[in-house]
Amino acid sequence: MDIALTEARAAGARGEVPVGAVIVGPEGVIAQAGNRTRELNDPTAHAEILAIRAACAVLGQERLAGYDLYVSLEPCPMCAAAISNARIARLYYGAGDPKSGGVAQGPRVFAHPQCHHRPEVYDGIAAKDSEQLLSDFFAARR
Repeated sequence: MDIALTEARAAGARGEVPVGAVIVGPEGVIAQAGNRTRELNDPTAHAEILAIRAACAVLGQERLAGYDLYVSLEPCPMCAAAISNARIARLYYGAGDPKSGGVAQGPRVFAHPQCHHRPEVYDGIAAKDSEQLLSDFFAARR
């Protein structure tokens, strides 16, 4: 989660919402990313999506069975669907997202009957650090 938080800080420094993600497998860290929606003018360039794309490229496959995803903020519904489609084994996230979350809040993508794969989910990992990053980021913009 420390690497995800480092990616989140870097995203915040770029003017992006400070969210970071890391994909880890038996060989260690294989991909990491921070939000880049503004930089890339791409609404899908969330940290999770970018990390999943990078991991799949490194491995040369479209599925990440047996891999873990660490992300500083609860994934949104789009990212939760991508996590399911990528067959991520375990999801670890920091802060919950009552406004835009898609795992424990809102649509609860993994609980939906049409969800084909449900990763193990562990929440609250370094949540206070993640929450503080987000609070500081948005307070500076008000």
